[in-house]
Amino acid sequence: MLLQDQCLQMAVSARGASQHLAIAGSSSKDRWLKTSADLLVENALAIFEANERDIAAAPGYGLNAAAIDRLRLTPARIEAAAEGMRQVAALPDPIGRVRDGHTRPNGLRIQKIAVPLGVIFFLYESRPNVTVDAAALCVKSGNAVILRGGKEALHSNTALHLLLSTSLERCGLPATAVQLVPTLDRDAVGHFLKLHEYIDLAIPRGGESLIRRVAAEATMPVLKHFSGNCHVYVDRLADLAMAERIVVNAKCQRPGVCNAAESLLVHDEIADLFLPAIGTALSEKGVELRGCTETRKRIPTAKLATEADYAAEYCDLIMSINIVPDIAAAISHIARYGSKHTDAIVTTDLEAASRFTREVDSAAVVVNASTRFNDGFELGLGAEIGISTDKFHARGPCGLEELTSYKYVVYGNGQIRE
Repeated sequence: MLLQDQCLQMAVSARGASQHLAIAGSSSKDRWLKTSADLLVENALAIFEANERDIAAAPGYGLNAAAIDRLRLTPARIEAAAEGMRQVAALPDPIGRVRDGHTRPNGLRIQKIAVPLGVIFFLYESRPNVTVDAAALCVKSGNAVILRGGKEALHSNTALHLLLSTSLERCGLPATAVQLVPTLDRDAVGHFLKLHEYIDLAIPRGGESLIRRVAAEATMPVLKHFSGNCHVYVDRLADLAMAERIVVNAKCQRPGVCNAAESLLVHDEIADLFLPAIGTALSEKGVELRGCTETRKRIPTAKLATEADYAAEYCDLIMSINIVPDIAAAISHIARYGSKHTDAIVTTDLEAASRFTREVDSAAVVVNASTRFNDGFELGLGAEIGISTDKFHARGPCGLEELTSYKYVVYGNGQIRE
């Protein structure tokens, strides 16, 4: 079969499955989520064996240490993926929910009802646990999904998909509700992106080059963010011990993910006290620092930062630092170099915190906590299919609600329009 025809067949099958899911009851979807969670844990050994094949091949694909960490599945990550599925099962079914309603003077009753989007084409790199999150959210929200993982996670994704597909059939749902693109041929992506008659939304999750390609070629809407240049601003009235914990966590807990902090902004009134301490703390974690001239006076081991550094998403143990004279300069720096993803302030000044949350135009603005909390699981969505920095139709971590649309249902008793 030609590649183009194979892609079309998958899309047609997904459309059929989406029609089944749109009317599937909550009980069958939740049963699938719980059954799949159990299968993940029960078959962890087989998943780890598949993952080890990917880990062994990773250096050949040029993956650095942070990228290999994203690729690696551990017992804790498998259990977290299973728990995510259970949490999604426990969430209310968004489909059929009345979002709004009112009665017109002529007696017409108007309801705004949540409905699935239909078919999702989901492209992602490295992190195989995302296979589970995406499938869970799509099926729970009544959507079929076509998964296209990266070559570096092929064996892991195949093992995970087999369990999810097996579980669908056990629970009376169409196996084609969750499909994995079997080929690594990059041309397949282009074929899928042309199939807007069957695919309702494309979601790319990975490197900026992948996302820009999808945004340029897609004939359907795209939910996306291009990069994650996230900032932490330490204000002049910050609790410096708290600030140190937050900065180290935001940069080091998982440096290769999109909500890891890449840039540190420090008010000049506390620079003499804070920068030597945070410089030592970050260096002990293996972080390479790149700062402005004034930063280097306080942290002599820091390299001189360039304009490119302040705009960079490193996805690695590297951090840029800039000293700013006031909160206005910090907000201006974020507006110039940021990616509208996640930005945080550490301060005890309520007025400064309020100004920061009002004026920083990002998908998530955080006060006195790590940027790492901009995550669907951490914000109580059960899981996320991605983070959007757009404003239509979804922004921030995208969970069940963001995978639905709505329709108007109108009830009358014989009214006609005059």
